[in-house]
Amino acid sequence: MNLDENGVWLGRVWDAKAHGPIVVTIRDGYFVDITTKAAPLVRDICEMPHPAAYVSSIEGIAVGTVASIERAAVGDYSQTHILAPCDLQAIKACGVTFANSMVERVIEEQAAGDPQKANAIRDNIGALIGDNLKNVKAGSKDAEQIKAALIKEGLWSQYLEVGIGPDAEVFSKAQTLSAVGHGAEVGLHPISDWNNPEPEVVLTVSSKGKIVGATLGNDVNLRDVEGRSALLLSKAKDNNASCSIGPMIRLFDADFGMDDVGAAELDMTVTGTQDGFVMHGTSSMTEISRAPSDLVQQVIGRHHQYPDGFMLFLGTLFAPTQDRDVPGEGFTHKLGDEVKISSPKLGELCNTVQLSTHCPEWRFGISHLMRNLAQRDLL
Repeated sequence: MNLDENGVWLGRVWDAKAHGPIVVTIRDGYFVDITTKAAPLVRDICEMPHPAAYVSSIEGIAVGTVASIERAAVGDYSQTHILAPCDLQAIKACGVTFANSMVERVIEEQAAGDPQKANAIRDNIGALIGDNLKNVKAGSKDAEQIKAALIKEGLWSQYLEVGIGPDAEVFSKAQTLSAVGHGAEVGLHPISDWNNPEPEVVLTVSSKGKIVGATLGNDVNLRDVEGRSALLLSKAKDNNASCSIGPMIRLFDADFGMDDVGAAELDMTVTGTQDGFVMHGTSSMTEISRAPSDLVQQVIGRHHQYPDGFMLFLGTLFAPTQDRDVPGEGFTHKLGDEVKISSPKLGELCNTVQLSTHCPEWRFGISHLMRNLAQRDLL
């Protein structure tokens, strides 16, 4: 997981002895159980006035070394293993928040999900749109002028509307408790032939709209499905194991905050176990077109409340165009691909690509969690 030893870390582990999830932090190379009756959930700690101070001071019990638990089989309930670090939070995501990825969404739409058409469309409109939009502030007068010019040229798109218009694209990425964590398989819907990982920063936000921490995420993307129609977004985004978050939430404190989020550099490597293919990618938060705090305000407010807080994917700069098999068809996943997303202050999130229909089924929902906590006398 490569976690910065100066960070205050908050996460979850499946405890084989408790037959349920526990709340953990890391101390001296050990996962330490900090689950209490007063705060049995990650959600409860994130609702506190000073989550980092609480996690730093609360006593706990070591449950195993980070190295040993990291090696455990994820999804095997007989073994203590790592879970996604969120529990009752809603899982939301922002799309088209970077100019380069915005161009690729337009290309997907124009290609109607056909990767063979993408290169020609990219040559025709990609450079024009990218050059004009790279430094444009979403919702500004300059953005309105560019919008008018693009409409005149017949190049307007719903993706450009949310990319440079006043309203951001925010969607529900996954169901509460359905996200997988570090070391897990990530799932592709079997109908997809054109897909890719999306390395992102994920904010942890309380019910009051306060940003209390950040982590990494893989917003697995089915380019062909969403490209056929934006109305297929839920089918493209919300599938079994299609959302990965982790490895742990780094809580905000004197050494880490929103300035660090805004300066974060994400590196990603995809390694094919079938063909030895290697792809490197990056995503720099310095190039985001909307302030993360503005994105949070668009999610929560008088118009919409989240009593248990939410996790918010901030979008990605990464849009793969490197050919893998057929010239002109770009990149798509193969089963067994190993995806590693890392950032110096947020650690490393690693997953293996599989079909959603072959990943472990999601069977531990909110009702199961509540019953488990009650049986352990934590409610």
